[in-house]
Amino acid sequence: MSLSHALLALLVTLIWGINFVVIKVGLEDFPPLLFCALRFALAALPLLFLRGPLPASPWRIVQIGALLGVVKFGLLFVAMHLGMLAGLSSLVLQSQVFFTVLIAAAFLGERPTPRALAGLLLASFGLLLIGLQRPLGDSLLAFLLVIAAALAWAFANIATKRSGASDMLRLISWASLVPPLPLLGLSLAFEGPQEIGRALTQASWSGVGALLYIAFLATTVGFGLWSFLLRRYPASLVTPFALAVPVSGLLAGWLLLDERLGAQDWLACALVFVGLLVTVLPAVSWFGAGRRGPAGRANP
Repeated sequence: MSLSHALLALLVTLIWGINFVVIKVGLEDFPPLLFCALRFALAALPLLFLRGPLPASPWRIVQIGALLGVVKFGLLFVAMHLGMLAGLSSLVLQSQVFFTVLIAAAFLGERPTPRALAGLLLASFGLLLIGLQRPLGDSLLAFLLVIAAALAWAFANIATKRSGASDMLRLISWASLVPPLPLLGLSLAFEGPQEIGRALTQASWSGVGALLYIAFLATTVGFGLWSFLLRRYPASLVTPFALAVPVSGLLAGWLLLDERLGAQDWLACALVFVGLLVTVLPAVSWFGAGRRGPAGRANP
């Protein structure tokens, strides 16, 4: 992996870490399923300007859109609405890293190296330290919903890898067409027309700003870059970068919400980053684009 691509991966983790704080802000104005539906409706808008054939098979686009939009984010938003804290949600959701590595090993034959496994174990200990200091919240259901969201994200990673798409902006834009109608139907059924009308007519500027952030920065930019990296490199190399998301989330809470971090938090953050470095540094080329494999693919 080239240094520039490693930095892109870290940029995505920063965008996504801040995203959990932004989601909490948006949920003050919008019910969760409606909020998610609006997110993907806006994220599909780049299709007004993009031309050309479908970036992948229709089935693969529907699969990615359903896994990411309807299942992953639908469950995550509901869980946070039920009381899961932003920082804890960012932490638990990163169990997708381990799910992805296991699924990639089972279905794609991508075997992680012993060094990568050691790095994942070290980062996992850091995540555990973060989690031990934070209450689970009032709802075990909310916690389990985030775990289910992480599993859906892992399968979406594999579906993206298998899509064969080369234009990741078009892929994520087309996939964003899938979630709005199912989510709107679920919102009508569980949140009701009255709550939807209230949210649409009484949303604050902070709620609208949160919606724009999660639609364009977190979805179009974030998942566009993430999908680009997954297409180019093994999933077992890309997904460990997501272990830095809860660290970004904790730092965002510290800077934006005045949430205090103790010595154990800083130690945990350091462990996550050290584990990440152990996992990916052997595969990062610091002075070039990396060795090139057959057909122009980069060798990790």
